[in-house]
Amino acid sequence: MPLGRSILLAAARSRRLNDFALRSKFVKRATRKFMPGEHADDALAAGATIAASGRGLIFTQLGEAITSAAAARAVRDHYLRFFDQIHALRLPAQVSVKPTQLGLDLSIAECERHLLALAAKAEETGSALWLDMEDSSYVDRTLELYVTLLRNHPSSGVALQAYLRRTPDDLSRLMPVKPVIRLVKGAYDEPKAVAFEKKSDTDRAYYSLASTLLDGAREGVCTPVFGTHDLGLIARIAARAAVSDVGKDKYQIHMLYGIRDAAQRRLVAEGHIVKTLISYGAAWYRWYMRRLAERPANVLFVFKSLFG
Repeated sequence: MPLGRSILLAAARSRRLNDFALRSKFVKRATRKFMPGEHADDALAAGATIAASGRGLIFTQLGEAITSAAAARAVRDHYLRFFDQIHALRLPAQVSVKPTQLGLDLSIAECERHLLALAAKAEETGSALWLDMEDSSYVDRTLELYVTLLRNHPSSGVALQAYLRRTPDDLSRLMPVKPVIRLVKGAYDEPKAVAFEKKSDTDRAYYSLASTLLDGAREGVCTPVFGTHDLGLIARIAARAAVSDVGKDKYQIHMLYGIRDAAQRRLVAEGHIVKTLISYGAAWYRWYMRRLAERPANVLFVFKSLFG
């Protein structure tokens, strides 16, 4: 693993750095590259501006590894209200949640009940629910939850991580249930037996998985979403889709708020379905460090934006 990525991921695990960052006005200013603010209203205001450019929206409240049933219920209730908010504002928006936000570490059955309640609310308000994928220790449980969710709410989606060596097998197992898949590269600190260490290996895996998803889209057995800021990779996937006779209406491109905004607008102008993922919430530190670790050059960008 590259040294810069290793350092950033190690920093993400540090409780001391987490506590410092949450108190630091300087660090909070730096996060504005990737998130418009800590409050839901901040995210909704930014979303309204982005939606005006023809993009869809994915919202997520930051946080993971909830340690009490009451906290998990509070997250569920927050999102139930949030679905009503995006419906009232008529935003073309969906919501993405981490299963551990809803108490997966406490009870998979209770987590499932929370997810089903949110997916039902999503359908009621004309939206949809996404399950984020966390580190490799959660994959089996997350996919078990997703299959249950999809059985009852077929518009629900799940993220798969290209850098995990197991993902081709996971994708094959999901295909019979007609999944909605957001393919991402992956941002957790995983052992080399579990995940590819080299970026080039992850890129090859991503394109191979993307090709499988496009074949599935052509056959009507899956809905692919490509969550990446790698413009070269997006261009290759779009070319593969065109050759495979998969129309731009059959797949989507998802990118984060604040990253490659001009490229997002260009892709919309070219006829692609593009959605911007907007994060908010006070528990941003670990998420933020993983975003930097995905592309350590982002560190330089952040400092330029602060001091340039």
